[in-house]
Amino acid sequence: MELQGKLNQIFCEVFDDDDIKIAPEMTANDVDGWDSLSHVNLIVAIESKFKITFSHKELLSFKNVGGLLNSIRCKIIN
Repeated sequence: MELQGKLNQIFCEVFDDDDIKIAPEMTANDVDGWDSLSHVNLIVAIESKFKITFSHKELLSFKNVGGLLNSIRCKIIN
């Protein structure tokens, strides 16, 4: 499964919504229930699934799902 599909599964699990279909331009405003607590849960789930760690600076730089995808891609390729 490609990266976006794996990330989509994580979103579905964290937000308990199998109908979520992520897109690069998507932001927290586009997902019901995406608040500060669910954001932390999402990041923890992503770090665990992909065995990566985000720095505080990286976390603050994400503007949308596309930025998150790019960061994950860079981390798993290196």
